Amino acid sequence: MVSVLERQVIDFLGYQWAPILTNFIHIIIVILGLFGTIQFRPRYVTGYAAWLVVWMTWNVFIICFYLEVGDLSRNSDLVLTFNLSMHRSWWMENGPGCRVTLISSPPTWAPADHRYISISDCLMDFQFIEVAHSSLQILLALAGFIYACYVVKLISEEEDSFDFIGGFDSYGYQGPQKTSHLQLQPMYMSK
Repeated sequence: MVSVLERQVIDFLGYQWAPILTNFIHIIIVILGLFGTIQFRPRYVTGYAAWLVVWMTWNVFIICFYLEVGDLSRNSDLVLTFNLSMHRSWWMENGPGCRVTLISSPPTWAPADHRYISISDCLMDFQFIEVAHSSLQILLALAGFIYACYVVKLISEEEDSFDFIGGFDSYGYQGPQKTSHLQLQPMYMSK
């Protein structure tokens, strides 16, 4: 949960709307999964496990996006910002050791409200930081998926083993047996 909250803050700083939306959904579903675990609600935990499969798929997409696998390009505005802004990853300018230099003379075709910068001396490129974040999310989601399956199994076993006192359970409470030598016969009533 802490890792997702950190990622949410970083995505807000970078104005990346698709990750902000998926992180928000993930936070809500993690809360529902925790609620389902505490309240012994297998449907909530099963929904959480199903969401984790989607969450892992999303993070694989983010890894492919930043590593530019196939036709994906990290320079595309449409994918992560819904074409609402020209922002990129927050780590691009604020990565470890990065020096940002403002370019004094922007191109003549450039909008006046944008700043043009040069980034140098980064210890790690921003795309590898994003890949590391997504890889961590995949590992945490995999652990959460295994845990969710285990919890659903435990809850299901507990529901199956529940028995009322004197019920059908052979190893549960057995009341004293009455031995009667009297045989019961049906009784018919006539009008």
